[in-house]
Amino acid sequence: MRLAGLRHGRGATVSTTAQPVHDTGATDASLATEPPVPTPATSHFPPTRPIVGLDAEPSAAPTRDGRADQARAHEAAAEVLADRGDWRRAYHHLKAAVSLVRDERTLPAGVPDQLRDEVDRLRRERAEAREQSRRDSLTATWNRRYLDERLGTLRGDLDGVPSRVCVALADVDHFKDVNDTHGHALGDQVLRRLVDLMNEELPADAFCARYGGEEFALVLPGLEPAEAVRVCEEARARVDAHPWHEVAPDLRVTVSVGVACLDDGCGPSGSPGSLDAADALLYVAKRAGRNAVAYRDTADGTVRLAGAASARRGIDAAARRAFPPS
Repeated sequence: MRLAGLRHGRGATVSTTAQPVHDTGATDASLATEPPVPTPATSHFPPTRPIVGLDAEPSAAPTRDGRADQARAHEAAAEVLADRGDWRRAYHHLKAAVSLVRDERTLPAGVPDQLRDEVDRLRRERAEAREQSRRDSLTATWNRRYLDERLGTLRGDLDGVPSRVCVALADVDHFKDVNDTHGHALGDQVLRRLVDLMNEELPADAFCARYGGEEFALVLPGLEPAEAVRVCEEARARVDAHPWHEVAPDLRVTVSVGVACLDDGCGPSGSPGSLDAADALLYVAKRAGRNAVAYRDTADGTVRLAGAASARRGIDAAARRAFPPS
C-alpha cells in the first residue's frame, strides 16, 4: 500500500487515501502493508481566544508541520500578551508551546531551548510583578493585600492545628500633628523608619504589614499570647527610645498597640479569626494614655497594659467602652 494525497500547510491536517500498487513480478505474499503513521501528541491546554495580529488560531490536532506552526503561534501569542501585561494567558501560551516542541522529531533542536528561556523570563517577570503587588510603595513593607491573603491562609490552618496566631495592630500616636508641623515628606520618612524599628528582632515567620495610613499590623504565628505581648512591648519600646530628634528638632514618635489571637473571639463581634479584638484593644491603649500595649490576660480575661504602662489608671473604664457587656 502507498499513502497518497499528503497535503502540508500552516495548521493543515493530513488526509490520506490508500491505493493498491501492482509491482511487476511481485507475488501476493511479497506485498506488505506499511505501518500507520503515529499520531503526534497534541497540546492538553485549554484553547485561548484569538490574538489580534496572528494569522490564525493554532489547530486543535496539528500535523507534524502544523505542530511547528502551532508552537510558533503560541510563542507569538505569549509575546503579545506579555507586552499587554496579561501574564496569566501569556504563561499558558508558552506552556502549550513547550508541550508541542518536547517531541524533538517534529521541530528543530534549537526551538525548545528558546522557548524554555522565554518561559523562564516570563516566570521571573510574573514573580516580580506578584511581589510588587504585595508591597507597600512607600515603606516597602507588606501591604494590606498580602496581609489579607496571609491571614486567610493562617485562619485556615487553625482548623485541626494546635498552634495559635497572634496579631497586633499598631497606630502612630498624633501622626496628624507630625504631618502638620513638619510636613508630609518628613511624615513619610517617619513611617519608613517606624517599619524598620518594628521589623527588628521579629521572630521567625512573623512579619509587619501596612494596614492603612499610619496603622500597621504585626502578625506573629506560633507564639503564645504572653510571648506575643512581650514582642509587641519590645517593639513599642524601640520606637519610643529612638532618637527622633535627629530626624527633626522636638520630634517624638510613639505607637499604641492592641494584640490578640485570631482564635480568641474576644472582639466586639465575638467572631474568631477576625481583627476585631486587636482593634478594640488598640482603642483601649489609646484611651488609656497612648504609647502602650493593651492585651487580654488569658488567665482571667482582664484587659491590661504591658510594661511600664501597667500601673496607669483608667484602663478599666477604657476596657468597658471597648468591650461593652452583652
